[in-house]
This record gives sequence, C-alpha cells and structure tokens, in this order.
Amino acid sequence: MFIPLYDTNRLRHIRLQYVTIGLIVVNAVVYLITSLGGENFTNAAVLGLGFIPSVVHDTAELDPRFVIIPESLSYLTYSFLHADIFHLGGNMLFLWVFGDNVEDALGHVRYLIFYLLCAIAGAAFQGLVGWDSQVPLIGASGAIAGVVVAYLILYPRVKVWVLAFARIPLRIPAFIPLVLWVLFQVVMFVAGGEDQISWACHIGGIIAGAILVLVLRSRGVPLFAPADEDVAVTRPEQPPVSAPVTPEPPATTPRWGRGNTSGPD
Repeated sequence: MFIPLYDTNRLRHIRLQYVTIGLIVVNAVVYLITSLGGENFTNAAVLGLGFIPSVVHDTAELDPRFVIIPESLSYLTYSFLHADIFHLGGNMLFLWVFGDNVEDALGHVRYLIFYLLCAIAGAAFQGLVGWDSQVPLIGASGAIAGVVVAYLILYPRVKVWVLAFARIPLRIPAFIPLVLWVLFQVVMFVAGGEDQISWACHIGGIIAGAILVLVLRSRGVPLFAPADEDVAVTRPEQPPVSAPVTPEPPATTPRWGRGNTSGPD
C-alpha cells in the first residue's frame, strides 16, 4: 500500500543513529553468509536459528544435525534471518526510515533493548497462536513492527515521503500510512491472511512497541510531538529602543551682566 522513502524528522538528542545502522549491517551480513553458503547451508541455518514453536514448546524434537543453539535463543536469532533479498530489503527500508528517530527518542542502549524485546514479543505471540507449529519463523518483521508503532506514537504529524501503491510519490503526515499499516496487520491477522507471512508476529511486535516506547523513552521526550515545521518560532523579546536624546546646550551668562549685544551702547 505505502512504501516509505524518507522523513523530514531531524535528530534532536543523538548525533548518529549507529545502533540502527549496526542492526542493518548485521542483518545484511547474516543474509549474505546464509545465502552464499548454498541451499543446504541456508536450510540448516533456518532450522537451527529460526523460531520453531513446536520445538521451543517441546512438542516436537529438532534433528540433532540442525541443533546449533539453545532453543530459547531462537526467540532472538530468528529475527536476523531473511528468506530473500526482498524480505530483507523491505524490513531494512522501514528500519532505516523510522528507526533513527526512535533511537533518538530512546537513546542508544534503550533502543537496542527495545528492538530486541519487540523481536522476542513477535516470536512469543506467534508461539502462542501456533503452539504446535513446525514451520520456522524468520525475519525482523516483529522488531520492525515495534519500531513503526513507536514512531507513530512519538511523531504522528511528521511529514514522510512515501510511494502510494508502489508508484505515486506523496508527502503526507506519518500517521496516515502508519495507521493504515497497523490496521492492515490487524485485519490480516484476524482474517487469517497469507500463510507465508506471520501476521501474529507483527501483532506481537506492535503490542510490545506500543508499551515499551512509553516506558523506555528518554526523559523530556513528548508523545505525539508536532512536526518541526508546525512549531512556531518566536524571537526573544527585545527591550524597546528609545530615540536618542540630544542634550540641550548649557545656558551661557552674558559677560558684564549685559544682554546679547554685539557692540557698545
């Protein structure tokens, strides 16, 4: 429906969004490693690092050949795997456009905690909905959903450039595409949309992001902040400037007690 391209929201509290950049780099590197290793290597990574509800809940057992990490760590590791370049690119685009300002509002450390907790929440909700599912869950969508809803709560009126229907460039307030995006996730989850997309994971990330941004935002960071161009700029009041006063020349006393005479009587 909408593809985000760019926002006009400046950074206020940090100089560089290095956590957001680092997350994008890590996701890209993991994708390159898993995809360049060949199909067998990719499948092994998905089974060993993806989140499989039935394995985590001990209703099924993973083939020992694919056991790479403790099962509980898959609540996080799944979020760094992606199925293809389009899956990776879509998630990283949302993270690039919206993540920097959420990082700015939370601070570097709290933002990283926020991101990872949203990823965990996405997997946890997927596990609750599909308790016995043997399908591996992969992708950063749960964490990205948390970032998106946090941005919506923090900066709903900031102008963003989007491609509507993947072809029409528009500059509109952020709440328009983001509210529609959230509603679309809810509708698809309730309606049981495409099986290849974990709508439950998105919902888990949305719920976690909406709660965590209220708790983790830095002191003094407001909710529902106006766009920069909506903030009235007032110049400090200057003291009134009075007109210069020219002093009157001092009165002169005529010499010899006479008036202004220029000659003898």
